[in-house]
Amino acid sequence: MSTKLKIAIIGSTGYGGVELIRLLASHPLAEVTSVISSSSAGTPIAEGYPHLTGIREELLDDVEPDAIKAKADVVFLATPPGVAAKLAPELLEAGLKIIDLSGDFRLKSAELYKQWYNKEAAEEAYLQQAVFGLAEIYGDQVLDASFISNPGCYPTATLLGLIPAVKEGWIDPSTIIIDAKSGVSGAGRGASLGTHYSELNENLKAYKLNKHQHIPEIEMVLSDVATKPVVTTFTTHLVPMTRGIMSTMYASVQGERSTNDFIELYRSYYEGRRFVRIRPEGQWPATKEVWGSNYCDIGFAVDQRTGRVTIVSVIDNLVKGAAGQAIQNMNLMMGWDETLGLQFVPAYP
Repeated sequence: MSTKLKIAIIGSTGYGGVELIRLLASHPLAEVTSVISSSSAGTPIAEGYPHLTGIREELLDDVEPDAIKAKADVVFLATPPGVAAKLAPELLEAGLKIIDLSGDFRLKSAELYKQWYNKEAAEEAYLQQAVFGLAEIYGDQVLDASFISNPGCYPTATLLGLIPAVKEGWIDPSTIIIDAKSGVSGAGRGASLGTHYSELNENLKAYKLNKHQHIPEIEMVLSDVATKPVVTTFTTHLVPMTRGIMSTMYASVQGERSTNDFIELYRSYYEGRRFVRIRPEGQWPATKEVWGSNYCDIGFAVDQRTGRVTIVSVIDNLVKGAAGQAIQNMNLMMGWDETLGLQFVPAYP
């Protein structure tokens, strides 16, 4: 009889859910025992994703809390916005541990959630119960938690790139500008005009200007770190590649700081956190250099002429920005080494 932690994945036919299946297949202490999709119940998952042939062959289950409890200890929710808000309370009441990738519990304000997501928020008590799972920053809160809200992909790259400088007062938070770019997998598998090949190929476009739902999430955490309200300019762009996020951030430097000063600050701040890699002076990361991995790579350039710093932060949006970070949080939740099942180098080229 297996002694591994039993995992159920709800929303298992989206890119995030499928990436969870891929990564958990090599986890030494956990195994996926149930893959659940309300839209594809009764269909073999390998039918929609042939690359999973031989890994996950069974039929997709439907969403029934009692049946899930019989098969699982931990549930990953990789559902569209608005779904987890209804499912998570039932699953928590059934005694299951929850890691939500959807975003329904990231914001602590129901009013903010409704404003930015255009959906009704979950009950206030559950919004407050969910721990924001940015592991490198709030890992101590994740330990022994039963309900974790996994950060968004853009916020993960952006916050890891900004937090040490904001916390130490090295940059003026009111001057932060975030220029963020994502591969098309961040939009999910569903077909749309915006992700149509002929529309996307050989094209670069900005979208959701001043309206992206990750804006309040970024500002919530930066305000917490700065211990005062922080408002940012955050612009997202869609680029013609499959995976990857690059957040390029600009801010005014406070005090006399060199590029090497920033490098040393960040190396000290993230010391012992295996998934953040700080580049040496004169080197800046590229998305392909973290492809398929749980790494966040960060580089810096201080411009003495303008008094500003440029911070470049890259992740794989489906791994560190979603499934990989969720597994990292599961590891911390269970008191395990946070790198379990995630100890692989990026695929290159």
